[in-house]
Amino acid sequence: MLKALLLLSAATVMPLLPGAPQSGSEEGSADVQDLQFAVAGDTPLMLDLYRPQGEPVGLIVWVHGGAWRAGSRRAVDLRGMTGHGWAVASVDYRLSPVARFPAQVHDIKAAIRYLRANAAAALGYPAAPFVIAGSSAGGHLAALVGVTNGHPQLEGDVGDHLDVHSHVQAIVDLYGASNLTTILDQSTPHGLSVRRPALELLLGGQPDAMPALAQLASPVHHVDASDPPLLLLHGDQDNQMPINQAHELEGAYRREGLRVRFDVVHGGGHGGPAFTTEGRLEEIAAFLDATTR
Repeated sequence: MLKALLLLSAATVMPLLPGAPQSGSEEGSADVQDLQFAVAGDTPLMLDLYRPQGEPVGLIVWVHGGAWRAGSRRAVDLRGMTGHGWAVASVDYRLSPVARFPAQVHDIKAAIRYLRANAAAALGYPAAPFVIAGSSAGGHLAALVGVTNGHPQLEGDVGDHLDVHSHVQAIVDLYGASNLTTILDQSTPHGLSVRRPALELLLGGQPDAMPALAQLASPVHHVDASDPPLLLLHGDQDNQMPINQAHELEGAYRREGLRVRFDVVHGGGHGGPAFTTEGRLEEIAAFLDATTR
């Protein structure tokens, strides 16, 4: 019975949820588009859901990049993971011109709680395992969400499912920041030209002027022995996000004896097709299969 429900079309499934939007019908669109998972202040927060053929093995919650101040959930780098059996939910978060940190983390955790509360028959994927993944600024936010399960300052009170936990079982971080207290010292001139204004918007100032907030926003300062497995991918020619950010997070994981894999994308810059080849997707799928199932 459950398998039959999981394979229902979005048009059949969505009436189970109040206020659900129409499913995407054009080729290449999500199975479910524009599903509202919360309202933060005056900002409605939406998600799109992509499902594989057959019963999903789990859910990847995707966080888009854009220097925390731009970007769209329509950009889903890991959409191809549906070909490896994973459902993918790409979620909104308030951008930094609208709300400063930690609003972004509060919104993503609200999405996870909503997605877990409406799993199984309602949206067509299991309630576990959940994986958080993102690229660039989205990679930073994904890592931060993943290593702060239950953090009192970062859970927030966004959404209607505060009784549901926002824990994840693995993290996939594509060329994201991990330590906002060191990132500027590691950056190229081009990186500084992007990062300084982005951090000003995100934090309300530069990291050295607000060290406590910068540490709160840095995944490396939250890693402990309870954190989920982590996969890092970063290009060695990235002139925008220092590869040392990935090295720092890997080091924090290794010091705690946690499961971590760091794959350097040789010749890779800040994103691009080298991160989403079928070989890369197979690598991600193998890591998730080994760590979450």
